Formats: sequence, C-alpha cells, structure tokens
Amino acid sequence: MRLTSKRLSGLLIGSALVTSVLGVGAIATAADPGSTSPSSAASIHTGHSMAASTQASGDDADGDGYIPAVPQVTGVTPSDRTPPPAYFHEFQANCSVTHTAPDDPIVYPGQPGRSHDHTFMGNASTNANSTTDSLYGGATACKAPADASAYWMPSLYKGDQKILPIGPQVIYYKAGVTDYTSVRPFPKGLRFVVGNPLQTAQQFRNHKGFVEGWECGDSFFNSDIPTSCPSRPDVQLNIRFQAPSCWDGKYLDTPDHQSHMAYPVVKPGTNDNMCPASHPVALPMVEFKMAFPVNGDMSQVRLASGRGYSFHYDFFNAWEERTLKAMVDHCIVGGLQCDPRGYDQNHPDRGAVLNAEYRLP
Repeated sequence: MRLTSKRLSGLLIGSALVTSVLGVGAIATAADPGSTSPSSAASIHTGHSMAASTQASGDDADGDGYIPAVPQVTGVTPSDRTPPPAYFHEFQANCSVTHTAPDDPIVYPGQPGRSHDHTFMGNASTNANSTTDSLYGGATACKAPADASAYWMPSLYKGDQKILPIGPQVIYYKAGVTDYTSVRPFPKGLRFVVGNPLQTAQQFRNHKGFVEGWECGDSFFNSDIPTSCPSRPDVQLNIRFQAPSCWDGKYLDTPDHQSHMAYPVVKPGTNDNMCPASHPVALPMVEFKMAFPVNGDMSQVRLASGRGYSFHYDFFNAWEERTLKAMVDHCIVGGLQCDPRGYDQNHPDRGAVLNAEYRLP
C-alpha cells in the first residue's frame, strides 16, 4: 500500500511541473484525414497546460501519478564493468505513422483533445484512453508485430499543412551504458516523456538526449528548424534525440513522467557510462531518428508544441515480452548491429532473432 506522503508528493510534483516540464502550447491545426478527431485551421488545441497525472485513469486508479512496477526490481547495483569491446550494441524498431490526434495518454490520460497535436507511430489504437492492457497485443505499424508499443511526438506543420514522416521511421534500441551486457528489457507498461516542450534553444542543445539537433542538407546541429533547406528530392528535415536509459526499478510512471528514469553518468576517472545509484537498472536507450519530407523555404515550418527546440517525444512500452527479451539479448547484450529482424549483416554467422515475417519462431 502506498503511503499518504507519497500521494501528497505526487500532487505537489504534478503542480510544480506545470510550467517547468509539461509546458503550455496553443496551436491551430490543419485538416488531416488521418486524424482521429476533427480539426481545421480554425480549431485551437492547448497542449500540456496542466499536470493531468493527478487524475484517475485506467492504469492509475487513485490518480496520484505513481504507477508501481509489479514486481519491483530491487537489489540491483549499477554495473561499472567494462565488457569486451563491441562497437555496436543495438537493434532497430522501424515503425510507421498510424494517425494524428490532440491526445496524450501519458500526460492527459482519459482527456481526449486536451493536448497539442501529436503524430503517433507503432500501435494503431493509441488515443487518450490507452492503457497497458489496451495497447498490448494490438495492431501495429512497426515491422515486428510483437512491438505494439506507442511512440509519439508533436506534429510538424508547414503553415497550416501537416507534414507526416513517410514510411518506417528509425527507432533505435541501444545500450546507453558501457556495460552493454547489463541491459535488460523494458518492463511491460513502462512509459515516459523525453525532453521538455518549454525548454529554451540553449536548454535543448544542452539536453542529455541531444544528438545532432535539426539537420537538412549540409546543415547540422541546429537548435531550431532551419529557415531554408536545399530544394532537392533527396533532402528531408531530420532530427535525432535519445531517451534516458536508467530506471529506478520501482515505478512504471511518476507524476512528472520523467523522474523514474535517468540518463547514465560518467564513472569517475574514466570515460565509461554507468547508471546512477538512484536509477540502477540499465534498460535499452531509445533513440528517435525522424525524417520529415519538407525542404526549400522552411520559414513557416513549426511544431505543434512551438519552435523546433520544443521537440519532445513519448514512449509507452507494449512489446510482447519474449520477443523483446530475445532482441535485447541477441543484439544489445550480444554486441551486434541488428536490423528489425535482429540480424547483423556484418556477422551473418550469428543468425537472426525473427523470421521473414518478423516474428519469433
């Protein structure tokens, strides 16, 4: 049974993070035949204007914002080992866009239309009422049918036109710590928000998840969306951003949707990364590598959450457990560079995890 002080803490954290983490955004959305809710250029959606985690929802019956892991993972000491060198320890979960909607089942569970507009990938059913049970085993636009996880980010616009990524987008699952052999699969139902829609350009650049920022053509490391890009068929707007990969082992979610996760820290006196003692469980590091089909004059390109440096994204794990473990063990723990089948073309002798239909045999 959770303590009253824990419940009060959840309420206080939720209130305190109204402006510091969840932010406020008002945008006009364009008509979109793929959206799950009606929209037009005249409709306004406010996004992330309150900490909705204090409201009861399908996975959080008492509405205190804490969703405990069952069972909790205890007795883990962060690994500071340096395993045999392996340049790669990753696999791809390539997922396509399914729909857009002003919903956010993590920040605004049970409140359809409350968020700014999001572009959803992976699970086709994701909406404001999504829960672990509703997502698990659902239809997915990821190459591996076992990945029914929900992935989403603020929608991108050029003026009032919504620009959707085309085809499978690259979502990496990597080792964020030096001891890649210590990485274990995500627990079922884990969810978190990566980044901050209210961050400044400098905060975005200094964020621990920042990789290359916004890029197009020969322009890299931009904190904001470039005002112009080469008008060539091969040029798209790209962004890469990494998620925290160390878990506290206790909660699948917390009121700010971030505190149960942490980025690795540097082991003193080395260049090695390890999980902090407060978050000792090493999980896969999710990395979004998104490509938007837009170039040329970019002066009217923006996110539903605001300027380019307001970029953030959400992850809600609904992998089938056996398949995720097999992919993590073979590709991350095994030190390979795998495609969505769990196959490393540089090590064909190691075989693949999934069959030609991307299913576990």
